Amino acid sequence: MAKKTVATLQKGEGRSFSKVIKMVRSPKTGAYVFQEEIVHNDKVKELLAK
Repeated sequence: MAKKTVATLQKGEGRSFSKVIKMVRSPKTGAYVFQEEIVHNDKVKELLAK
């Protein structure tokens, strides 16, 4: 399943996007949760700064 996602991102306009995985602490349980988002390369630093 991951191979298909990576393969489609490598064609055409997909190269201008990145998959960002961020580790965030859950307010309910206090455990760490991973958030995955596909964002434009220009917005990566902005997303990680939040």
